[in-house]
Amino acid sequence: MAINHLQTTAEDWQVSVAQVVAATEAEGPGRRFAVWFQGCPLRCPGCCNPEFLPFSGGLPFTVNQLLGQIELARNEHQVEGVSLIGGEPFAHLPAAGKLAAGVQALGLSVMVYSGYTLAEIHAWQQPAAAELLAHTDLLVDGPYLRDQPETTRRWIGSSNQQLHFLTPFYQPDDPRFHTPNTLEIRLENGHITINGFPAPAAVGLWKRLDKHQQPKAKTDNVG
Repeated sequence: MAINHLQTTAEDWQVSVAQVVAATEAEGPGRRFAVWFQGCPLRCPGCCNPEFLPFSGGLPFTVNQLLGQIELARNEHQVEGVSLIGGEPFAHLPAAGKLAAGVQALGLSVMVYSGYTLAEIHAWQQPAAAELLAHTDLLVDGPYLRDQPETTRRWIGSSNQQLHFLTPFYQPDDPRFHTPNTLEIRLENGHITINGFPAPAAVGLWKRLDKHQQPKAKTDNVG
């Protein structure tokens, strides 16, 4: 039976989305629905997704539209959670918090990647930021530092970044956090998309795979 999504009054919360992947195993524990937000105020050198930094572009989605896709992925692909990536999820408040709340209402986990530290987010004392944190199970925080690559922890971009277990949904001793990173390659509608661990070998991979279709490649943003 379908769950009633977030109710609105005048209009639904809207957010600019750069990309979604309905079922991935490269963006957090288990099979997940991944959402990349369009727009980030940070400028980490070597950012994995520089095309996701501008706030212009992307596609407008309402929270309810995204929740409908997520519910479908839960039923069809048995996803166990949703990963919010960027761009910068905390630059898309309050919609990101409403989305996270709706995801948990569907019985799924929420993983958030942020270039801000948890201490910085708490210091804002913003109710919308607190709402997103309140509905986050896993938080990867801190800016991406390309000269400090992480080599032992899965789904972490650089060694300065921390993984915060904000609810009991996951535990630090889960062996999945120490398995090898993966890269996923898809051919969809004539475009090659890449998501997962942003290894140097993946840069420009789509050009080597197909020089004729002018595809569009994406990797996940870990900072």
